[in-house]
Amino acid sequence: MRAVYRHIERHRVSRIGWLRAAVLGANDGLVSTASLIVGVASAAKSPGEVVVAGVAAVVAGAMSMAAGEYVSVSSQADTEKAELAREVAELRDLPEAEHEELAQIYVSRGVEPETARLVATQLMAKDALAAHARDELGLSELTGARPVQAAFSSAASFAAGAALPLVVAVMAPREMVSGAVTAASLCGLAILGYVGAKAGDASPWRGVVRVTLWGAVAMAVTAVIGRFVGAAI
Repeated sequence: MRAVYRHIERHRVSRIGWLRAAVLGANDGLVSTASLIVGVASAAKSPGEVVVAGVAAVVAGAMSMAAGEYVSVSSQADTEKAELAREVAELRDLPEAEHEELAQIYVSRGVEPETARLVATQLMAKDALAAHARDELGLSELTGARPVQAAFSSAASFAAGAALPLVVAVMAPREMVSGAVTAASLCGLAILGYVGAKAGDASPWRGVVRVTLWGAVAMAVTAVIGRFVGAAI
């Protein structure tokens, strides 16, 4: 007997959506909270002010990320539902036109016209709406909008990223808060950049440089502004 070998491929595209949200949330939480702590530490008179500012930044940022992501993804979900409802009506009222439309999509991708019509017939016989959603609208279970999941993941990832500079600010001596938070945050950003790039099969070092560079710029600008404002008041 001939052995049957199964070819198993593991693609990253199925996790691009949640990976993007998680990395973006953690990066945003780390950079924004660290920048705020560094800026406040440059002007604050007591360690308590720095900690209060950091905690407020974590809570406000996580809620903002959750609300923003929920509204954005909900709008996407509403659009998807409207498009699917339109397809249902067209499949009911204009089945032949919809069949030809699907066949022409396959023809435009290089399939022979007769074969394209046969494929369209077979796919529509199995699940016409799924075939049109996938090939005409570009919708699938992998890309479908999930507002609640997106909101929770964004809030959680923001809080996870923001926890690092906040913990360092609490533990570091008063005179070392700015330096300690900056160093720890840059290390955290480097790790985020590396992990995100590796998970997406991209160049890890490019991701590390890009994330840490902009994080350093954000913290430096905030520290300078905080120092000027603190001196002014």
